[in-house]
Amino acid sequence: MLILVRGGGDLASGVTLRLHRSGFQVLIAELPQPLVVRRLVSFAEAVFRGEMQVEEAVARRAEHIEGALSIQKKGMIPVLVDPDLASVAELQPEVLIDGRMRKAAPELGMEAAQLVIGLGPGFTAGENCHAVIETNRGHLLGRVLWEGSPEADTGIPESVLNRREERVLRSPADGELIVHAEICDHLEAGQPVADVDGEMIYAPFPGVLRGILHSGVHVQQGLKIGDIDPRDDPVYCTVVSDKSLAVGGGVLEAILSRPDLRDKIGG
Repeated sequence: MLILVRGGGDLASGVTLRLHRSGFQVLIAELPQPLVVRRLVSFAEAVFRGEMQVEEAVARRAEHIEGALSIQKKGMIPVLVDPDLASVAELQPEVLIDGRMRKAAPELGMEAAQLVIGLGPGFTAGENCHAVIETNRGHLLGRVLWEGSPEADTGIPESVLNRREERVLRSPADGELIVHAEICDHLEAGQPVADVDGEMIYAPFPGVLRGILHSGVHVQQGLKIGDIDPRDDPVYCTVVSDKSLAVGGGVLEAILSRPDLRDKIGG
């Protein structure tokens, strides 16, 4: 059974990691230049590096479908550059997971696979997917919804040690991002982190740089380009989050609750 995950950011990578550990064959479809902030826990980074390890799992960039299937046979996770999901017709995955977190309705609907799962806002079970996994932190995080929609996007970053919006670094302008610090670096308040079109971005408080986009990518004003963690522990930069694993648990439940898919696993 093949599971195709659309997107290789940190949340989708946590889902992929949980599926991979459970013995499923997973393939990731990504953009040619992914805009992923938490790069050290994102399989999308394989697009830039050729190969990326998240915890114990290794992903490798695939140039075509045949190469992706060959990578799978070696026990690794293929990352195929396929922004429009042109491969879905040839691959015919039993499960399609949309983990791009676009917070908008998807282009493909329930016809794309036996089981189509959406992560978070933008999906409605029974309309554009079979099941939705709640991604907002709280009592319902990771819950599988077979009808209706998850909680709406609040637009407010999660609180970390009472830091919310100020921990998110955003681009002050349109232009090329130039990065002056590395993920896992400790930063002091006022320390330069990056600049866009000559406008400098400074650390707003002491903490660790948990994630930042690749230097050299083109960004738009207001785009999230980085994340500072006030807990100041570099381990959090390289370990998949509890939220991602909880959402991955919901995805596992959705797959295993379908008798037609369980029969394929048993076979």
